Amino acid sequence: MINAFELQNGRLRQIQIETKADLERTRPIWIDFDDPTDDERLLAKELFNLTLPDEDDFGDIEASARCFEDASGSLQIRSDFLLDRDGESRNVPVAFVLRQDTLFSLHEEDLPVFRLLRLRARHQPGYLEDCRDVLLDLYATDAEYSADSLEGVYAALEEVGNRVLTAPLTDEAAAEVLSGIARQEDLNGRVRRNLMDTRRAISFLMRRRLLNNDQIEEARQIVRDIESLDGHTSFLFEKINFLMDATVGFININQNKIIKIFSVASVALLPPTLIASIYGMNFEMMPELKWVFGYPFALSLMAASVLAPFLVFRKKGWLK
Repeated sequence: MINAFELQNGRLRQIQIETKADLERTRPIWIDFDDPTDDERLLAKELFNLTLPDEDDFGDIEASARCFEDASGSLQIRSDFLLDRDGESRNVPVAFVLRQDTLFSLHEEDLPVFRLLRLRARHQPGYLEDCRDVLLDLYATDAEYSADSLEGVYAALEEVGNRVLTAPLTDEAAAEVLSGIARQEDLNGRVRRNLMDTRRAISFLMRRRLLNNDQIEEARQIVRDIESLDGHTSFLFEKINFLMDATVGFININQNKIIKIFSVASVALLPPTLIASIYGMNFEMMPELKWVFGYPFALSLMAASVLAPFLVFRKKGWLK
């Protein structure tokens, strides 16, 4: 899908571009390629002399080559944008080409950040002034989206913390808690990676000296927001590690209880085993060998030797 936008009365307005004539009648500042088909890729080549990269071409590119200026003088930027929905989080690669007064963007999935920017720019006059404003606001909105995701992580960890610290956990509940903590750790890590990538792209734009004074100040504010969020991710990592250790500790306690029960049972069964071993010896001169009450006496003695340790262990609280 090709989404083209131009500024009209200070608002972002979507336009239809299907032929070169449509392009000549308009002056788009932003052209967004959302999971383009092969025909749309050919149209991009025909209309804009732009060869759209495949996802493999910009998703696994080396970090040192994610921001550069190509032979035509256009700025090429490869960034990751966070996608967090339905309990699934991932970083979606996006390719940007900044050519003169037009921003081209390419992504394989519909991103909430792009939808939110379009919504704001349509309803707020003067929200955007040129293509560089579009790019900066995409990064700023992505930082806001990451902040919302971190709030979700914090809320989820609060719920996990209440569950872990207010009541004993069974092994099944502990396994469920660990699974939830792992999901939040993964999301927190993706947010941290996303913020790092955004900071690198903003720094590249500032070094190219293409931004005016207002845009430079906005870029600096985005970097400051990223730094504050980066510190928050560190705090969340510490909280995740604490809850992880606490949950694993409960699992170890449950396992120790099982081992303790086996240990108590082993100790309690040692005296009757000793008694049975003694009276199991078949020496001819054993005094109890022909005793009429020898068998019930041995059974009673073994029962008493089992009961006595259990009473002692119970009194000491070792059976809990």
